[in-house]
Amino acid sequence: MKRRSIRRYHTESVPSDVLRMTLEAARWAPSAHNAQPWRFVVLRENHIKRKLAEAMAKAWDRDLQDDGVSSGVRESLVMASLERFTSAPIVIIACLAMEDMDCYPDDRRREVEHTMAIQSVAAAIQNILLAANMENLGACWFCTPLFCPDAVREALRIPVEVEPQALITMGIPAERPEPPQRKALEGIIHYERW
Repeated sequence: MKRRSIRRYHTESVPSDVLRMTLEAARWAPSAHNAQPWRFVVLRENHIKRKLAEAMAKAWDRDLQDDGVSSGVRESLVMASLERFTSAPIVIIACLAMEDMDCYPDDRRREVEHTMAIQSVAAAIQNILLAANMENLGACWFCTPLFCPDAVREALRIPVEVEPQALITMGIPAERPEPPQRKALEGIIHYERW
């Protein structure tokens, strides 16, 4: 209940041992068949974060243009995105690798297996967020790579068979947002049947 999505960070770097501990927490997440289909690309170098942010921004700008968003609004959104992803001391790209997941001959079970891998990666991401919070770090989970996987792959030389799933920013928080609204427990729980 204390974890928040932090989008603004102080410029101080994250100690290597603390970063390693958050990644170790990811490694111990539950996964389908214990296949551990997660892979992480950790970015600390500003020029690499900038290269990635620019590649994602270019793809987003195309999408916004296709949506009919005016050039002024697009420019403002793209600049905010560049700032968000380049100013974070740490950027982690969470990826999915199917190599150790089960392989089935039919489409239905292959699709289910892929969904199980996505769920496994999501569990690892949640562990990173919780571990970061325990270490008084801020972090935020963004799904941006899902909208531009080829741009992310190219910017970071990720193999074509590995799927970028999420981007996590991390650092020492420079904000303390109020908790967002949550749905009442009674509205999301069903006992015995729907």
